[in-house]
Amino acid sequence: MFQIKAIHSPSVVASALLTFSIVVLMSTSIIIFESVPHIPILFSILLLLGYGFFKKIPFKDLEKGLVEGAGAGMSAVFLFFFIGILISSWMMSGTIPTLIYAGFHLITPAFFFAIVFVVTSIVGISIGSSLTTVATIGVAFIGMADVLELSLPLAAGAIVSGAFFGDKMSPLSDTTNLASSIVGVDLFTHIRNMGWTTIPAFLLSLLLFGILSPSVSGGEFNKITLFQETLLKTELVHWYTIIPLFVLFALSMKKVPALVTLAISSAVAIGLSYFHHQYGVSEVMGILFKGFVSSTGVEEVDVLLSRGGMNSMMFTVGLVLLALSMGGLLFTLGIVQRLLATIEALLKKVSSVILASALTAISINFLIGEQYLSILLTGQAFRKPYEKVGLANKNLSRVMEDAGTVVNPLVPWSVCGIFIADVLGVSPLAYLPFAFFCLLSPILTIGYGYVGKTLTRVD
Repeated sequence: MFQIKAIHSPSVVASALLTFSIVVLMSTSIIIFESVPHIPILFSILLLLGYGFFKKIPFKDLEKGLVEGAGAGMSAVFLFFFIGILISSWMMSGTIPTLIYAGFHLITPAFFFAIVFVVTSIVGISIGSSLTTVATIGVAFIGMADVLELSLPLAAGAIVSGAFFGDKMSPLSDTTNLASSIVGVDLFTHIRNMGWTTIPAFLLSLLLFGILSPSVSGGEFNKITLFQETLLKTELVHWYTIIPLFVLFALSMKKVPALVTLAISSAVAIGLSYFHHQYGVSEVMGILFKGFVSSTGVEEVDVLLSRGGMNSMMFTVGLVLLALSMGGLLFTLGIVQRLLATIEALLKKVSSVILASALTAISINFLIGEQYLSILLTGQAFRKPYEKVGLANKNLSRVMEDAGTVVNPLVPWSVCGIFIADVLGVSPLAYLPFAFFCLLSPILTIGYGYVGKTLTRVD
């Protein structure tokens, strides 16, 4: 994306006005009118095209910017398709149900908030979706906290922290794949590099939740028991279903390309599924495209397990292509370059570049309320400044997640914030002080920039 050449040199005022108009258009559409982000992005593209026509720029040049922008995301698109296949195959094999079942065994009355944090982290990593984790077992945990007369904001903070830890570190997560792909970093290299900030944030959060957990002698744990019994009835929970996970880890440690790793792990999972269920070839093809459908009769479990398939990635693929097309226009029209040039004098140190990129991701979350755009636009704008100060791209992809992905649920008017408040019945402003992991991640990533630790440099 950063290699797209500007064919126009707008003034600072024009660049600022166009950017402000896009922010207002998108934030109004998403926050007030509750629109999916695709529509305001499309309107923003039309606004930029209109500006190009006003400046008498040939349409073929503008169209070239659109195409080149979208082309920058094709590697992410292919990864998304294989993620959809991997999720559905891991459901077929029982890998994800087994991981969830094992996580539920950790639940005890002692250290309630700490265990909720750990279990939601496990489930989040298993399914790669923070919002699904919150909407399923998160609802069960908030109900248990209510029955036990525990702090609901604290319980919600533990649920949100665990869910977004899992989303951030899961190879199945669309935001994780997007962050790595947009700056050209291998998926598993990106995940390993995030460990420098994510693991300390996880351990500190676990300690805080442990300290704040009251002593509970007993309570209503029927919901967890129901989850466990229902998972067993699916006949998907077996010891050997963990093999695809080990295959994934082994191949990633050998630095096999992510796309190949996902394909091999999916193939192993499909083979293992025949140990407990005989699928027809057409049935397998249907599941890989449309996703796995659970029919246990227990709605919470069915929502948790009915996932995956190539088709489930179409929403994200459409959003990525539209957002990157808009980014291509912003670069073609020279708007991003002009805005960065105004602050270029401030971006000469490693610490200032990391701080600026982190604040950009955070600001986009607050102004627009969309985590995908916080990742996409930050990655597009700061790839070249990172190279100028000698930082590898994986540093940028880590900042995009630390200050982009996990900040979105803290914003009351964001997509994640509105969803979580609706399903848990707890306002983001109420659980914000207790979402320790989401608060610590951006602090740590900015702090590392100032102390110069855990950063990978290039010539």
